[in-house]
Amino acid sequence: MGKSVKDRVPAIVVGRGPTALGILRCLKLAGIPAYVACPAGDQVTRSRWYRPTPGPAPWDGSIGPHAWEILRDMPLAEAVLIPGADDLALWMTDIPHSDLGGRFRVSTSSRLTQEILQDKARFAALLQDADVPHPPTFSIGSVADIEAIPFDRLDRLFIKPVNSQKFSDVLGVKGIWVSSRKDLLDAWQRLHVHGFELMAQEYVPGTAADHYFVDGFRDANGRLTGLFTRRRIRIHPPDFGNSSYCQSIPAANLQAPIDSLDMLLSKLDYRGIFSAEFKRAARDGQFRILEVNTRAWTYVEFAARCGVNVCEMAYQDALGLPVAVASMGYTVGAGCVDLHRDINSVMAQNVASRGPLPRILLQWARAHFHSFRFDDPSPGLSIARDILSLRLKRRFGSG
Repeated sequence: MGKSVKDRVPAIVVGRGPTALGILRCLKLAGIPAYVACPAGDQVTRSRWYRPTPGPAPWDGSIGPHAWEILRDMPLAEAVLIPGADDLALWMTDIPHSDLGGRFRVSTSSRLTQEILQDKARFAALLQDADVPHPPTFSIGSVADIEAIPFDRLDRLFIKPVNSQKFSDVLGVKGIWVSSRKDLLDAWQRLHVHGFELMAQEYVPGTAADHYFVDGFRDANGRLTGLFTRRRIRIHPPDFGNSSYCQSIPAANLQAPIDSLDMLLSKLDYRGIFSAEFKRAARDGQFRILEVNTRAWTYVEFAARCGVNVCEMAYQDALGLPVAVASMGYTVGAGCVDLHRDINSVMAQNVASRGPLPRILLQWARAHFHSFRFDDPSPGLSIARDILSLRLKRRFGSG
């Protein structure tokens, strides 16, 4: 017989926001006891299943030398760590080789592999070497690099960071449009002085609905034990935003991207959770890979609700247990909506672009909601309350 929940090794979700909430709920679905290391007051703390990490003081999920001491002092004989952000995933690659490796287990690749996938410049070089379809990308380290970019042979161009997490945390955007060489030079000089490493990339033509995702898990033996594919239908903000509504689709629809990704992950001896984004170019129909996230992604709970629980797989793999292989017959045609974002997305489009409103209302009625669940309503309600409060302040002022 299997262990009861109280006898199982616990997991520690390290992260914040909807991703941490999704990981926690995935673990709950699998019957895995869990703690959460997150900032005080984060939305995940409102979940009915939230438990702070044990010890003298709860761990807020921040990393650095102090985090090692927190783990050493934590009154747990053993636990599995699951990251919800890029910097956390990179930090955890060192744990298996430390004095904490015997107590705190992680399903992870090497630090080098994580660095290659997280560093956009190194990732672009890998794609070039492996001959995987991707947008033309140019590293920018000097004015000479900008002068060498062949603007006359490219469509729209934008500037993006080598480290996307830091860029997004500081500026609140994922990329910046540039319309000319002078625009690019001005943007690079403005951002470079603040320590950002930057690159330019050609924008793959198409709509939000031309974005596709291959999510899943690769275990320590190199098996793809979970694959889940979805299509973005709407996005907010436009161009550089996040999915506001997406749908699960059959994996057979994305066989070429899956094959390319499988080859890349094998080349890097990747292990762990992944989420890869592709865009189908409007001009030739070819799928071009944009990025690979090396940790749980924002829609991870949606995948689990459809039948592919990669957080459970990460837990099993970290403990050296047999990793359950998810069925390729997962639920397809299911939708997941981030309602606040999607309302903004729908309002910003005309009928020709978005389609008839009754169809959208039907999508919402049938969809999984991103944060709100009837069996765990407080996180979603707290987000709605915060949004309403912010809108009222903007309309009537704070006084």
